[in-house]
Amino acid sequence: MILTVTPNAAVDKTYRVDGFQIDRVNRPTLTHTVAGGKGINVARVYQTLGGEAIVTGFLGGLNGRIVARALEKEEITEQCVRVSGETRLCSAVIDPTNGTQTEINEPGHEITRREQTSLLRRFESLLSQVSFHFVVLSGSLPPGASDDLYAELIARAKSREIRTVLDTSGAALKIGLDAHPYFAKPNRAELAGIGYSIESDADLSETARKLTTEAVDVLAVTLGEDGALLVTRDGMALRSFPPKIEFASAVASGDSFLAAYLWSWSHGAKPEDYREALRLATGAGAANAAVIGAGFCTCDAIFACAEQSRIETLNFEA
Repeated sequence: MILTVTPNAAVDKTYRVDGFQIDRVNRPTLTHTVAGGKGINVARVYQTLGGEAIVTGFLGGLNGRIVARALEKEEITEQCVRVSGETRLCSAVIDPTNGTQTEINEPGHEITRREQTSLLRRFESLLSQVSFHFVVLSGSLPPGASDDLYAELIARAKSREIRTVLDTSGAALKIGLDAHPYFAKPNRAELAGIGYSIESDADLSETARKLTTEAVDVLAVTLGEDGALLVTRDGMALRSFPPKIEFASAVASGDSFLAAYLWSWSHGAKPEDYREALRLATGAGAANAAVIGAGFCTCDAIFACAEQSRIETLNFEA
């Protein structure tokens, strides 16, 4: 069982528009509307693989009700705090003809101090009632939320000896890393956004070593179609390479990666079995990129892509 926290949940709408054009009327050939937000995507893929997940965060307004109904339909347990604002809408336009993906993501509703306190209380209540393998803190923070919200949640989970996973950006990532989560999964742009130099593979490796020495036990840096870099505090360094796929959409590939990695750890693979967990995670990221819809890859597709993924051991100089 995992708990995912998504403070900035969304209604995710994806449109497929062949030959998308600016300043024109575009008619999609496919539309897809689902409950979205990074933690929700993680929960979806985790359950696709056979695990169990509970999601929490903030939901409000008509869009919040849409998200809640969608989660109920997917049989994902939802324990979100209801707020006075409107849950955001995020739209993506996929153009297979030109190989582009255009996203318009609303910032989210304004969170009050009282609503944030309610989430902290809900979080504590869930931790006291359920035994979780991991707590996953995912996505952007809505306006009004404190930059240190994830850091506070990390501290509370760690006090109960529950492993925490951080996947965010900006100040929330920087401050969250200072709270020493067990696992973090940034991408290149997110590392650059908090001041790390990643202009070369050597820069990226040095940054990974620094973070696993000073901040986290395990760091996975997702690299899109180039796979991922995994570095651990105990000296393991791995690089994964996904199979070639017919690309459909990148939305939630990082979330799918994270879900499969955690599922591998909590369903058979030991935490130190980094290689097999990384292989399955890489397969999930690729399988998700081959379909339209955040985290709607199948279990069979994940394992098939994992079998075709390649893992290399890296030798970092001391």
